[in-house]
Amino acid sequence: MTKAQVVLVAVIVALSASFGFQKINPLSYSESTNTDSISIKSDSLKLKPEWVALYDSLHLGEKGLSQSAFHTAWFGFQKMNLHNPIMAIADFSQSSRNKRLYVIDVIKKKILMHTYVAHGRNSGEEYAKKFSNNNESFQSSLGFYRTLGTYVGKHGLSLKLEGVEKGINDRAFERAIVMHGADYVSESFIKNTGRLGRSQGCPAVSVADSKKLINMLYNGAGLFIYSMDQKYFKSSQLLAGLTEQEENQTLGTPFLYTSSK
Repeated sequence: MTKAQVVLVAVIVALSASFGFQKINPLSYSESTNTDSISIKSDSLKLKPEWVALYDSLHLGEKGLSQSAFHTAWFGFQKMNLHNPIMAIADFSQSSRNKRLYVIDVIKKKILMHTYVAHGRNSGEEYAKKFSNNNESFQSSLGFYRTLGTYVGKHGLSLKLEGVEKGINDRAFERAIVMHGADYVSESFIKNTGRLGRSQGCPAVSVADSKKLINMLYNGAGLFIYSMDQKYFKSSQLLAGLTEQEENQTLGTPFLYTSSK
């Protein structure tokens, strides 16, 4: 080694020391390392509740459906053991000018349809504000429904609905509350009147959408008609425990349904 090379090596060693570089034995490093040296917040390891993950993945908030409405629907449908893993949510807290019916396949995690739905004529004009389970009230009934079979009546192909909440919507069948197509459910009607047309209490949809919707929903799917009506929340047995789950944000169980096949 020449004198110049010796000088160069000495300079490199001096610089290394000044910058704090040191040789590390990989084995000794791994033995001395403990979990305290790795700071990972426990919150980052928590998974989202399944309903939140689905709500976010389908961008339902951007489509106008509140997280509260979706969680309420999800919570109630868990208790119904549907034969058909499709849930339809009619969000009557929204204006009838909005597309406020959301049809979701919870197994395939897809929005099957997002469209208009009417409320009862005595429930309100642009907004549904009053609800009833009484015959001849011509008001919508809130809550959870199970879909039944179909028939062809004065509105064409129609879907029978079973209201499953006692005292809230359990007279739906005797009131002939069904899903059907109607001319007054259309964008042209909204342009002419400033709101959607209204039914006699049925969750009516457009004629163009009716057949497709009914074929998706018949025989054991779920329909939930939502509003921020505190009387309903206090009366619904299906929603007992909802407040506690909202507070705890537990993961809960996967969406439950019973195959009819």
